[in-house]
Amino acid sequence: MSLPGTGSARWLLAPAHGAVVGIEVVVGQAVAAGQALLVQESMKMELPLAAPSAGIVRAIAVAVGDVPAEGTPLIEFEPRAGGTPAPAPPAADPAVPRADLRAVLDRHALTADEARPDALARRHASGRRSARENLAELLDAGSFTEYGALAVAAQRSRRSLAELQRQTPADGLVTGTGTVGGRPVAVMAYDYTVLAGTQGVFNHRKSDRLLEIAAAQRLPVVLFAEGGGGRPGDVDWLEHLGVAGLDCTTFGRFAALSGQVPLIGVVAGRCFAGNAALLGCCDLIVAVEGSSIGMGGPAMIEGGGLGRVDADAVGPVEVLAGNGVIDLRVPDEAAAVVLAKRLLALRDAAPDAGAGGDALALRHALPENRNALYDPRRIVETVMDAGSVIELRRDFGIGLVTAFARLAGRAVAVAASQPRHLGGALDAPACDKLARFMQLADSYGLPLVSFVDTPGFMVGPASEATAMVRHAARLFVTAAALRVPVASVVLRRGYGLGAMALTAGHFHAPVATCAWPSGEFGAMGLEGSVRLGFRKELEAAPPGERDALFERLLAQAVERGHALNMASHLEIDDVIDPAQTRAWLQRVLASTDGRALPPRRAFVDPW
Repeated sequence: MSLPGTGSARWLLAPAHGAVVGIEVVVGQAVAAGQALLVQESMKMELPLAAPSAGIVRAIAVAVGDVPAEGTPLIEFEPRAGGTPAPAPPAADPAVPRADLRAVLDRHALTADEARPDALARRHASGRRSARENLAELLDAGSFTEYGALAVAAQRSRRSLAELQRQTPADGLVTGTGTVGGRPVAVMAYDYTVLAGTQGVFNHRKSDRLLEIAAAQRLPVVLFAEGGGGRPGDVDWLEHLGVAGLDCTTFGRFAALSGQVPLIGVVAGRCFAGNAALLGCCDLIVAVEGSSIGMGGPAMIEGGGLGRVDADAVGPVEVLAGNGVIDLRVPDEAAAVVLAKRLLALRDAAPDAGAGGDALALRHALPENRNALYDPRRIVETVMDAGSVIELRRDFGIGLVTAFARLAGRAVAVAASQPRHLGGALDAPACDKLARFMQLADSYGLPLVSFVDTPGFMVGPASEATAMVRHAARLFVTAAALRVPVASVVLRRGYGLGAMALTAGHFHAPVATCAWPSGEFGAMGLEGSVRLGFRKELEAAPPGERDALFERLLAQAVERGHALNMASHLEIDDVIDPAQTRAWLQRVLASTDGRALPPRRAFVDPW
């Protein structure tokens, strides 16, 4: 923009309100078209004033340091015909990064596995994959957005920055978001090749940042937890900012996500202290064979005066699977990632894969002998979709089988009595297994299907020594707070409080309760009820007739407690053909479609 000047000259005006920081010409100077005449600075941005054509500078109305307002006359300019335009700067080659971008690219390259070939080779030699390799396998291609990749260990006061960039990429923790099967997730993968996967200052800050995002966006979290716990070597923080770091918020943030979003932990190798604490907060833990997990590693154990322990002996998989720490055991990290994907997919509908077995075979799934053993897994696998069953905690609470599965494509939670252990009686571990499984099903919004064959709760002095009263009560308190629908099938024995616990508190708590023709019911085991209820008659009978009397009384109790009689008194809803079990469950659960779950209510866990 210009104003009239003298003769053919025109005043060139200030394009913005800003300080004059440079005057590039003098009065009387001939200039080319596009040549810079003056430079203003406004809001930290430089605004050059260029010659609109070839011409001569006739006057300059400002000096360096002046702050003219927008539209203020700055230079009187007289256009002239001809002249050579100012040479255009050479075009930049977009394939060649500028120096500032080159520095960024070089810095990011240091975070890649390829920048540390020796560390990667050692990792592969141990039979393990890198943190980034696991994430690449888990996440949809091209979906990963990393957070905090440029962090390094807080050790600048003892090591050079260049060394830290080379040797502590991402501060030993890869965090970010991505998608699995098109659904968004948050991921945290501790890098054991960096300071043994320990948790450092910036490492925790990265965790907190990601967990804040996961909470706000309600993203499932997948945690690869291998690592050695807290890192005492981060002296920058210790020397300048703190003492013990007990105000660390990572563990509280992670725990706060429990019941809000799915938390899936994967562990391979050694996982101790803080890493194990995060792992233990997960809904589901997938452990690779050969892993060792513990709340303290060998150094902490020895430091506590407890002697020297080999790292692999602290908490081996075979021990922790048996005590309930581990939900799923797999041979390697590849299998662990596959399982993690399947667990994340429980939120999604899937095509009906068809029954896992011949429905007619269910008519003979139970032995005719009412006291004979069988494995309920075959029944579960036959009723549920082919290949869909994922059994949890197989080695813990073995009187009960718990699994995720699909029924006509719909994800469900399945619990089944296991007669091969204590005849299917619920002991303390089985109670704990079922109570937590109900909480998990409720949190994930999965209908609960139970297959019942139990003589009740385990009783006796040895059982009570395990605090059985508290463990058993967990089932009733947890069931009373269930929001998801329940459907129950009594396969054979439905006795007493144990059967009630397996049907969400009582036989009318499920949306529907049915029995197979082999079902039999009683307030307690029928043999025991006869011996207790008819004690006087049995004691009064001649010794030679006592056994025969017991068998007659037992037969009467069996007839009275038969499934058909039970249904005729409306204590259960139906007796079905075993071959119709899958279809019956589909119809029952279809009646719950579209029902919004009510808000959770608080309860005090008896244990």
